[in-house]
Amino acid sequence: MRLPVWLTQHLAAVRAVLILTVLCGLIYPFLLLGIAQLPGLNGHADGSLVDGGAGRRVGSRLIGQAFIDADGNPVPRYFQSRPSAAGDGYDPTSTAASNLGPDSVVDRPDEPSLLTRVCTRSKDVGALEGVDGGRQYCTADGVGAVLGVFHRDGLTGPVIRAVSLNQACPAAPFLAAYQGVPVECAAPGADYAAAVVTPVRGDAADRPAVPADAVTASGSGLDPHISIAYARLQAPRVARERRTDLATIQRLIDEHTTGRALGFMGEPGVNVLVLNLALDRQLPG
Repeated sequence: MRLPVWLTQHLAAVRAVLILTVLCGLIYPFLLLGIAQLPGLNGHADGSLVDGGAGRRVGSRLIGQAFIDADGNPVPRYFQSRPSAAGDGYDPTSTAASNLGPDSVVDRPDEPSLLTRVCTRSKDVGALEGVDGGRQYCTADGVGAVLGVFHRDGLTGPVIRAVSLNQACPAAPFLAAYQGVPVECAAPGADYAAAVVTPVRGDAADRPAVPADAVTASGSGLDPHISIAYARLQAPRVARERRTDLATIQRLIDEHTTGRALGFMGEPGVNVLVLNLALDRQLPG
């Protein structure tokens, strides 16, 4: 006896679901799992975890981490990672960028602008490394050098008032005067919407001593690498804290520098976690 067409179709569908479930849901995943555990592949498959000694896992080669103390200050004997916008910093469950762009130059009460974040970080890194942390469009106290300029005719005409938007009173403005008009500090809560936002370049060098990756977060907030320039900037401090010569630290940097992906993509970088572990092994004092 032939089964009804509708029942035949349903039975065929059930058989297809069962076969595909076994093939794609069981055999294929277990096959890949077995291949991933082969020598040479298992480390990557397990997350590229890094062993800190005595069987202790200290992180992953693929995810950066901060080397700070309980108060959030950099630990001087370690190389420092780049900033992170992922959660409270390098949180893999909150991977994200700050989503602030080049037009973010004026601070808000609840959030500093991207420009001020860059200026503050550059000032702090400069102080830590003993170099000039100044940058263009930054004030000496580490905020964005941005004026709110009021013109007589709205957007044009002579300047009648100028306010340093990122320096709240009673701070002293970074400029005494702009086009002959005294510069005011910003009064908290005041409305400066009618002003023309005017970043001021200043007299900082075209190429700052502090490299860009020391003051900006990566798109994911988890980048484990820093540039060679940032690593070399930190080398004198680390050598001093480890009580060794600079050449030894520079040799370690060279040994832990990775090249461009596939030989042509990106820039060479230094994995901070791996480099710091090498420091602890070779220069534990």
